[in-house]
Amino acid sequence: MKKILVANRGEIAVRVMKTAKKMGIKTVAVYSSADRMAPHVKMADEAVFIGEAPSNQSYLLGDKIIEVAKSLNVDGIHPGYGFLSENSSFAQACEKNNITFIGPKSHAIVVMGDKLAAKETVKAYNIPMVPGLDEAISDIEKAKKVAQEVGFPILIKASAGGGGKGMRVVDKESDFEVQMQRAISEATNAFGDGSVFIEKYIGSPRHIEIQILADTHGNIVHLFERECSIQRRHQKVVEEAPSAILTPELRKQMGEAAVKVAASCDYVGAGTVEFLLDENMNFYFLEMNTRLQVEHPVTEIITGLDLVELQIRIARGEALPFAQEDLTLQNHAVELRIYAEDPLNDFLPSVGNLEVYQLPHGKGIRVDSGIEEGMDVPIYYDPMLAKLITYGKTREEAIELMIEAIDKYKVKGIETTLPFGRFVMEHDAFRSGHFDTNFVKKYYNAELIKEKYKNEAEIAAFIALNKYLEDQQLLRLPN
Repeated sequence: MKKILVANRGEIAVRVMKTAKKMGIKTVAVYSSADRMAPHVKMADEAVFIGEAPSNQSYLLGDKIIEVAKSLNVDGIHPGYGFLSENSSFAQACEKNNITFIGPKSHAIVVMGDKLAAKETVKAYNIPMVPGLDEAISDIEKAKKVAQEVGFPILIKASAGGGGKGMRVVDKESDFEVQMQRAISEATNAFGDGSVFIEKYIGSPRHIEIQILADTHGNIVHLFERECSIQRRHQKVVEEAPSAILTPELRKQMGEAAVKVAASCDYVGAGTVEFLLDENMNFYFLEMNTRLQVEHPVTEIITGLDLVELQIRIARGEALPFAQEDLTLQNHAVELRIYAEDPLNDFLPSVGNLEVYQLPHGKGIRVDSGIEEGMDVPIYYDPMLAKLITYGKTREEAIELMIEAIDKYKVKGIETTLPFGRFVMEHDAFRSGHFDTNFVKKYYNAELIKEKYKNEAEIAAFIALNKYLEDQQLLRLPN
């Protein structure tokens, strides 16, 4: 594999290109009109304009991207995450055009892309499941009977869903019909598929996921877990590895379960198996993401591996260079997703010009960024600008370093989730490890951050005034 096209943008495009260059592989960037001056375009050996800013006119044009790849004699396409990364038709089109899709085969994407099909597939492997109805349903009366049998609260989920879309928690029967209609409508609008299913709602779960790697020689390993319970609107904001609460025994059980899930669909490449962990430490299969995850850096840090390099090597047909027993936990890593959102105003999107954009540096600090000072933050794409990762020998060290790195991360012109990240790192619930997916609902209060900023500003102003008065006094003293 001598040349790779990266069918993505932003920090993940930059991330893939860094590894490709390290491996001596040429890179091709594709870009929209909004990304002409983006870092990934400048970094690539070749760059091709593919359309206007909206993603359906650029980054989602699979056929056009394949045309570009063929015209430039590209050997492989890395889809990153989002956009076409879990599009089975795109993976098939790559296969038909003799271009290596750096990801799983289209069959695995199809099976695991449908939550109901995924559950059906892994059933034979005795993987624990959340109680519920494992079939699509749209008949509201029938669905209500199922919900009564499962017992409220229940969760309505879009079968083709992701990112929290088409998902509704229903606490009592009187709310069921309205929420069912809303879930179907949202799923139809988001995915073109209104099918939903029902399962028992686990009220205070932790979201634990297991990274797996599988090659074409039948080898499958897991790379331990990531804790992804700090979320807003069902989307992750803070991740860490390893989890603060998993015992070695539970880690082994969940890892083995994840390997079985990968085996159930003949998986190849890097993938992630997601589980819910209840308050009694019972885990349940949630879904499988058939791509590289946003939060892959924390796994790289605790294992010392380059997941993108391994993806490429697997796609080239190489066998994994290690076995499960060779893998050990190293370090502790924490990641904050830096979104162009205002955490002091209900996480509303924040767009504008990056007047100041200065990254923190130092031992134990990693920043995966896809934007530069002076650029405009476009409104057309996911609002994630970068990922800030810190690590150390202990969890406490990684957390303290994260607070320090957040303070050194300078952004002016837009609002970001940096203040939220500091709130999480300093909160007793997070620091103790006793938290779940309801952290934001339970503890987050924008007014607390506003008050802290106000107090810090007042202290800074007081110090500045004192310094000014001291300087004036010195100026008045006679020689």
